[in-house]
Amino acid sequence: MKRLILLLVLLFTLSACNNFTTNVYEPEIPVSVIGKEAQKTEHSAITKVKPSTTSDFLAKDKDGLSLWDFETAYAMCVTALSDYYKAIWNGSDIHLDSYFDNKNLKQNMQQKITSQHHLFLKNKLTDNAVTGLDIGVEQVEFNNEGDFFYLKLVASVNKEIGSFAEPTEFLIQSLNGNLVIVDWYSSGKDSYDSFARGERQIINRPNIWNESEWLEKNNLITN
Repeated sequence: MKRLILLLVLLFTLSACNNFTTNVYEPEIPVSVIGKEAQKTEHSAITKVKPSTTSDFLAKDKDGLSLWDFETAYAMCVTALSDYYKAIWNGSDIHLDSYFDNKNLKQNMQQKITSQHHLFLKNKLTDNAVTGLDIGVEQVEFNNEGDFFYLKLVASVNKEIGSFAEPTEFLIQSLNGNLVIVDWYSSGKDSYDSFARGERQIINRPNIWNESEWLEKNNLITN
């Protein structure tokens, strides 16, 4: 296993809508490289995050994932987290096709968002809206043989009154030249994913949402 330091310009603020900001703090990010040594490709030192569309998160090489896709993978996860928390707390729209291709994972994410938002509405918690996020990186791995990134981000979710922190783990792959999230697991205390999938899961199977036996065992999708 190798460890590299990507010197990235990632001290930026994302303004997704009025009075909502996402602050990212990670000027130096250690990346563990698993498998064969990655080949260096041309890459930009600055990631710009735009409003989500299916063409926003492009791989450097349309033929496969590389170490230098980390900037875009990170930006996609940050934007997805921002959209997710706005959706479950504030009732904002989220365009799942911007981040996911797997139909089972998309269905699960929609179920999770709907369930969480209804729960917060029922308990009259939505008046305390989310106003922004502070996001840091806890761990990054590039699996060169399995052709995926593993990212563990910790989001401090700022609300009109108070805040809370929650870690989320992602697996990212390249599909037809576009980066996509192939697994998403939020492991915070009493999180939806902890109840649905179990606590302290190991997130390292990029094809898990195609495994019918695992899906049926955990009742993660509905027909």
